[in-house]
Amino acid sequence: MMSEPIITSLLDTDMYKITMHAAVFTNFPTAEVVYRYTNRSSQMSFNEPAIAWLREQLDHLKNLRFTSEELQYLHTAIPYLPDDYLKYLGSPDFKLSPESHIEFSHHKIKDDTDKFDVEILIKGFWKDTILYEIPILALVSEAYFKFVDTDWDYAGQVELAQKKADELLSNGLIFSEFGTRRRRSFKTHDLVMQGIMKAVDEDPARNKKLFLGTSNVLFAMKYGVKPIGTVAHEWVMGIASISNDYINANKNSMDYWIKTFGKENSGLALTDTFGTDDFLKSFKPPYSDAYTGVRQDSGDPEKYTIKVAHHYHDVLKLPKFSKIICFSDSLNVEKAIKYNKIAHDNGLIATFGIGTNFTNDFYKKSNPAQKSEPLNIVIKLLSVNGNHAIKISDNLGKNMGDIDTVKRVKGELGYVENTWSGDNEAHRWAA
Repeated sequence: MMSEPIITSLLDTDMYKITMHAAVFTNFPTAEVVYRYTNRSSQMSFNEPAIAWLREQLDHLKNLRFTSEELQYLHTAIPYLPDDYLKYLGSPDFKLSPESHIEFSHHKIKDDTDKFDVEILIKGFWKDTILYEIPILALVSEAYFKFVDTDWDYAGQVELAQKKADELLSNGLIFSEFGTRRRRSFKTHDLVMQGIMKAVDEDPARNKKLFLGTSNVLFAMKYGVKPIGTVAHEWVMGIASISNDYINANKNSMDYWIKTFGKENSGLALTDTFGTDDFLKSFKPPYSDAYTGVRQDSGDPEKYTIKVAHHYHDVLKLPKFSKIICFSDSLNVEKAIKYNKIAHDNGLIATFGIGTNFTNDFYKKSNPAQKSEPLNIVIKLLSVNGNHAIKISDNLGKNMGDIDTVKRVKGELGYVENTWSGDNEAHRWAA
C-alpha cells in the first residue's frame, strides 16, 4: 500500500525557487543541468524502510499541479513575476516528472549492516528541474526522522517556537522563518508557524513589523504573512557555469536578475558564491543602489559585517543604516541577538532568516538532555550544459564541485582560503 503524499502543493517550497524558476524560464529555457544531493552529516545514514518510503514520496511529486487559486496567490503575493511565467505554470505542459528527472539509488555502507547511503541526481532542462530541490530535501529529512531516528515526539513544539519568537520580538529583532529544507516533518513546520503566529499576535501592531514572514510560500498563504526570499547560490553558480566567466559571474547574475524583475525588485544580494571579496568588486552603483542589502550565509559573521559595512560606508560613501544585512547561516536566538548588536554597531540594519533552529530543534525522548541532531543536507548544481558548476563560499567547509575547477577559479579570482570556529558541517547545529 502506497504512503500518503507529504508534499501536496507546489507552493510547499522556498520563495527563491519560484523567483529563480521565473528567471531561468525567461533567460535560459534550454539550459541543461545536473544536480547532486550531498549529506554533509555523513555519519547519519538511512535504513531500508526510510528508502522505500522516500521512493514512494518522490513518485507522488508527479501528481502535483498549480491550482488556479495558487496561481492567483503568486500573482498577488509576488506581483513582479512575469505574466508569461505564470501562464506557463498554469499550462498543461507544466508538471514534475520524477521518473524522467530523478536518479535515486542507495548502497550499503558496510556489508554487515543495514545502514545505507542515499545518492540522488536530478537531470534535465533547468526550467524543468529547478523546483525539485526543496521538496526532495524536506522529504529526505522527514524519511530519516520517521524511520531512523525515532526517539523524539512533537510535544512542546508550538510552545518552543512561540518562546523563541517572543525572545526575538522582545529584543526588537526583524526576522523570517526559513526552515523548509531541513524541517523534521511537514507537521513540525506547521506547528512552528502556529507558535510564531501566537507570539506575533500578542502585539500585532508592533510584531507584524518585526516578523517579516516565511520563506515557505504555502505557509505564507495559509497564515496570511509575506513569502520571503530573493535568490540562492544556484543562480550565480548556473550563470558562471553557462558562460565559464567567473570574473564577471556576480555582475552577470545581477544583470539578468534586474532585467527579469526590475531594479526595484532586486531584493537582497547573496555575496558568497565565489567569496564575498570577489563579489564586492562588482557591487557598486547601479547594483549597490538597486539591492536593498546583502545576505550572509557563510564564514565568520562578525568579520563579514565589518567588511560589508566598510564597503557601504567607506568605499561607497552611503549613509549608515541605509542598507540591510540579512544573517541566514545556522542561526539560533542567541546568535541573532549577538549579530544584531554587531550590525547596529557597524551602521547596518539587521534581519535574520532562521530555519533549522525553528523547524528541526528536538531532543531525545529517552534522554531530554541529548540533542536529536538535524541532518545537514544540500542539493547543488553539478553542471550546466556540460560545464562544471562550483561554489566556493566564505569558508572551506562549504566548497562544492569539481576539485580542479574550484582550484582554477580560486586562482582566477585571487581567492583567499578561510576557516572559522563555526565551520563544522558534519555537526552544523551542535557546533
